[in-house]
Amino acid sequence: MARGEGAEQCAAGLLTVKPVNTEIKAEKQTHQRSRLSVCNKVCYAIGGAPYQITATALGFFLQIYLLDVAQLDPFHASIILFAGRAWDAVTDPTVGFLVSRSRCTRIGRMMPWILLSTPFAVLTYFLIWYVPPFEEGKVIWYLVWYCLFQSMQTCFHVPYSALTMFISSEQRERDSATAYRMTVEVLGTVLGTAIQGQIVGGASACPSEPDDPEVRNISRMNTSSVSLDETKRAYLVASGVICILYVLCAGILFLGVKEQKESERKKTPPLTFRHGLWLVISHEPYIKLVIGFLFTSLAFLLLEGNFALFIKYALGHRKNFHNILLVVMLSGSLTIPLWQWFLTRFGKKTAVYVGISWAVPFMILIVCIESNLMVSYMVSVAAGVSVAAAFLLPWSMLPDVVDDFKVNNRDVHGHEALFCSFYVFFIKFASGVSLGISTLSLKFAGYESESCSQPEAVSLTLKVLVCPVPIALIAVGLLILRSYPIDEKTRQRNRQLLQKMLYSEADSDSETSALGSNV
Repeated sequence: MARGEGAEQCAAGLLTVKPVNTEIKAEKQTHQRSRLSVCNKVCYAIGGAPYQITATALGFFLQIYLLDVAQLDPFHASIILFAGRAWDAVTDPTVGFLVSRSRCTRIGRMMPWILLSTPFAVLTYFLIWYVPPFEEGKVIWYLVWYCLFQSMQTCFHVPYSALTMFISSEQRERDSATAYRMTVEVLGTVLGTAIQGQIVGGASACPSEPDDPEVRNISRMNTSSVSLDETKRAYLVASGVICILYVLCAGILFLGVKEQKESERKKTPPLTFRHGLWLVISHEPYIKLVIGFLFTSLAFLLLEGNFALFIKYALGHRKNFHNILLVVMLSGSLTIPLWQWFLTRFGKKTAVYVGISWAVPFMILIVCIESNLMVSYMVSVAAGVSVAAAFLLPWSMLPDVVDDFKVNNRDVHGHEALFCSFYVFFIKFASGVSLGISTLSLKFAGYESESCSQPEAVSLTLKVLVCPVPIALIAVGLLILRSYPIDEKTRQRNRQLLQKMLYSEADSDSETSALGSNV
């Protein structure tokens, strides 16, 4: 739980009876210090952009780059992609554990991790998109730099996620900052796709007349002989632009956000990894929250991973799928403020039920009716509304779980990063599961990677992956979240208890200082 500098001033007249006016004044000062300006919230939100920009660029373009530009064997490319995802998942709880044991410095406990990891993350990201001049050892080159970048990115993102608990002690302020963050992160996905796509170019392997083999062969020969070197340079330029944005966002985060220092407390031994893991998995609200959102996240990851293929091959909108995906992202970014208002007005659990289930009728609609471009755009807008809820609500509810843990475990400190890192681990695990399910399903359906058209079985498989399976996963997730015990009354009760703990610790610290001065 974050404690602001204002906590140091909420005790006055120690060793005597404290005047009521002084206590009221101290509480007002603490409340004012806990409030965040719009500038603070925007700067905090910008810090989330690097993760989304790089993740989107890697997610959409790394596989194509390894196969067509680096010209690796597909088997070797699959090893690199799978090993990178597996390593990324493992590093999250590891870094979370290390962050929880790190000492608080003059600039905080999370900021040093963010600042020190940034230059290494930028360097390793740039080298991923560089084609080495040797053939033997290419697989090791990309595997090493990809895994190192995932490690450095984790060293940035896990402390940044935990930083939510250290920017304010007010739940409302943290929720508002989270809404800003999710808006910027959704825009970051749009920006990552736009930068990489516009610079590299959306060249298609399919000629205008796919039935003419000569046209297809001439097109591919021209592309291979003329533009390979230009494509290599384009990838380097795109990675350079993203690296510059990465550094700028990290700098804005550092300059615009002050990490609130924790108040003085009794020295307790640092958590061991086993102890920290047990505390996390034994906290009932956290487990229900994570498992519930694990199912709903898996549903949206399946939808996200297969929606572009579904638009191209099942609906036949080959020329418009980029625009449809853009509509999804823009709709999500524009509706996040709406969901922030909704959850503060009607409660977070109600927002979960309404927001996550919003896309269900539109999933059914787009699969059941005949292909229609306007209907596809309408469904994209509706899907973006649910994507916004899926982005916002987990990160808005996670601090409530941490607060509840703090109320029930007052002697345990340094646990915030563990909760965030294990949640990210489970979500990345869901991402890997969704990727595996999609790839295996399409393989069994007869998907042809070099073909401009696909068998009917592939179209049917894509319809299943974007409608019945996600709906079933959403239903299971919402049923689990129904038993989530932290409602609005619990949140308010925890808020009052934490405020009392904050003031009592501040009073205790000031009394100790006064005793030392008198002695």
